Amino acid sequence: MPDLTIVIPVHNESGNIGSLVKEINSALVSGPTYEIIVVDDGSTDESAEEAMNGGNHVRVLRHEKRTGKSRALVSGFQAANGQWIATLDGDGQNDPVDIVRLWPRVQSSKPALFAGIRKRRNDGAVKLLTSKFANFVRRRLLKDDCRDAGCGFKILPASVAQSLPYFDNMHRFLPALSRRAGLPVIEVDVEDRPRLAGVSKYGFFDRAVVAFLDTVGVFWLIRRYSDPVRVVEMNNAGS
Repeated sequence: MPDLTIVIPVHNESGNIGSLVKEINSALVSGPTYEIIVVDDGSTDESAEEAMNGGNHVRVLRHEKRTGKSRALVSGFQAANGQWIATLDGDGQNDPVDIVRLWPRVQSSKPALFAGIRKRRNDGAVKLLTSKFANFVRRRLLKDDCRDAGCGFKILPASVAQSLPYFDNMHRFLPALSRRAGLPVIEVDVEDRPRLAGVSKYGFFDRAVVAFLDTVGVFWLIRRYSDPVRVVEMNNAGS
């Protein structure tokens, strides 16, 4: 079993995913044992083929149709063999060197979600404005102090990732859902780089309006959560 599974959801990221996989292999030469799971979410380009050329560490899962980033992440979570899971965006904006830099801290700390905070944003004006709006609403409703919940860079225990409740766009709420599961959230500075090719897959509607509705749903989910109860089976001593 590898120490780490790196899950990368992609949709039409040809020109980015191949370079990213090569970067990961180079960065983790002296790091943890690892596997890379690229989840191709119904791409219509050569994303899957590019990823498959990344060497023996790479596994490629393919969705027959596009289902969204959250479903792609969950498919990767469920297939992961590592004790820890790291998530990176398939556009190459997250730097895999940050995984190596943080790994000693991950190993030496108690289980936690390590949530990336981008030092600087390489996004357009619409994406920045809608992200700020979504973060403001999320913090007010969820009492979530995470400053950059939308950052694709996360590291968390596989056991927690595999037990999180699934819903569309749940990837935007990983810090809040992790806290709900009793996992501390540690914010860490990470790099954010310009994408090499292609365009962002998000517009105003799915980043603002839908994010608001999802935040209300997560608010309800957290309010209705109760701690798990220890169950003990009683045995009949006379049988």
